[in-house]
Amino acid sequence: MDAVATRESIAAVFRIERTRLLASLVRMLGDIDRAEELVQDAFVAALADWPRGGIPDKPGAWLMATAKRRAIDAFRRDRVQAEKHAGLVHDAMLQPPPGLEALEAAMDDDIGDQRLGLIFAACHPLLPVDARIALTLRLLGGLTTDDIARAFLSREATIAQRIVRAKRSLAKAGLPFEVPRGRERDERLASVLEVVYLIFNEGYAATAGEDPIRPALCEEALRLGRSLAGLAPEEPEVLGLLALMELQASRLQARVGTDGQLLTLPQQDRRRWDRLLIRRGLDALARAEALGGAEGPYVLQAALAACHARASHYEATDWPRIAALYDRLRIVVPSPVVELNRAIAHSMAFGAETGLGMLALLTKVPALQGYAPLPAARADCLYRLGRLAEARAAFEQAAALTRNSAERAFLLRRALACAPSPLDEGRSSD
Repeated sequence: MDAVATRESIAAVFRIERTRLLASLVRMLGDIDRAEELVQDAFVAALADWPRGGIPDKPGAWLMATAKRRAIDAFRRDRVQAEKHAGLVHDAMLQPPPGLEALEAAMDDDIGDQRLGLIFAACHPLLPVDARIALTLRLLGGLTTDDIARAFLSREATIAQRIVRAKRSLAKAGLPFEVPRGRERDERLASVLEVVYLIFNEGYAATAGEDPIRPALCEEALRLGRSLAGLAPEEPEVLGLLALMELQASRLQARVGTDGQLLTLPQQDRRRWDRLLIRRGLDALARAEALGGAEGPYVLQAALAACHARASHYEATDWPRIAALYDRLRIVVPSPVVELNRAIAHSMAFGAETGLGMLALLTKVPALQGYAPLPAARADCLYRLGRLAEARAAFEQAAALTRNSAERAFLLRRALACAPSPLDEGRSSD
C-alpha cells in the first residue's frame, strides 16, 4: 500500500473509531477536553507508526491502547508534580500513587459502547437546548463548528461559544457520562433525538466540503437510532426517527453518480435503492403509527420518505399526499425549512406557479437569507415554467451560496441547462 493510500486508510479508521474512542475516554476520565486531546494524540501516533509497520488487524483496539497509555502516563506526571510541590516525591515512580490503580482498572474494563451515555450527558437539562445539540454534534458527529453553524443557520462564533460553555458546565457539574433511567431519561430523549437527526442530515447532504454525502455520519446516526430503539421500543418518535433514517439511507448509493455528481430523484436508478433498509424503515414506521404516534414530527417525516420509497418510479410519486403531510408537519414543527419544503411539495402537486407564490413569501424570512435551497427551489419552478433566463440567474445565485462543491457543480450544470437553444435565439432576434 502506497503512502497516500495508507493515509487515506488511517483517516477512514479514525472516522469510524473516533466517537467510540472519545466516548470511552470521556466516561473513564470525566473530562471532555482531555479525552479529545487523547483521541488526537492516538491519531497522530497512528500516522507516525502505521505507515512503517502497517495498519493493525484491530486498529480500534490499537488506538484505544495508545490513548490509555498516554492517559496513565499523564496521570502519573500530574501526581508526581503535585507531590513535588508538596515535598512528597519519595519513591513516587516506584509506588503507584493513590487513585492510579483504580484508573488502570477502569481502562482495562470492558465497558462496551458508551456513545449513548455521552449523548445523554451532553443533552442534560442543565444545558440550554441549542448548546446540547451543538456539543453532541461536535463530539459524536465530528462536525466542525462551521458545519454546525450551517446546520443551525447560525454564526460560527456563536456555535463555538456554545460548545465551550457547555463543556465548562458539564465539567463543573461533575455529571456521570451514562444513560439515565426513568423520568430523567424521558426528559432528555427529545433533545437526543434532535441531535441524532441533525447528524444524519449532515451525512445525507453535507453542508460544506468536497463530498456531497458523508455515509459515515449516516451510519453513525443509524447505529445510534437503532440503539435508542432498543432502549425505548415503545416510543413512537424513536421509531419514527429510525424509520426516517432507514428510508433516507436506502437512497444513499443512488444519490451520487459514477462521476461523483449529485443525482436528483428523477435521475436516480431506483434499482440501486437498498430494499432491506426500505423494509426496515416501513416496518418501524408501521410500529410507530400503531403506537399512536402518527402526528409526531419524526413519524410524519418518515411518512414523507415512505411516499418516495413506495413509488416504483419517479412519475408514480404521490405528490398530493406529500403536500398534505407537509401541511400537517408545519403545524407540529413550524420552521422556515419546513415551509420551504412544503412550498416545493405544493409546486410538484399543484403546479410551479403555486410553488413560486409560496416561495415568494419566504424570501424575506431572516433565517433563509443566504440559504442556497431557497433560490434553488425558485430556479426549479422558473425552469418548469419556461422562464429560463430567470431560472438561470436563480440557479447561479444558489450555486454562489452553497458551501458544498458537489452541490455547487450540480447547480451550475442546471444553470447551463437554462441557456436558450440557437433556434430560440434566432426567433428572439426576428
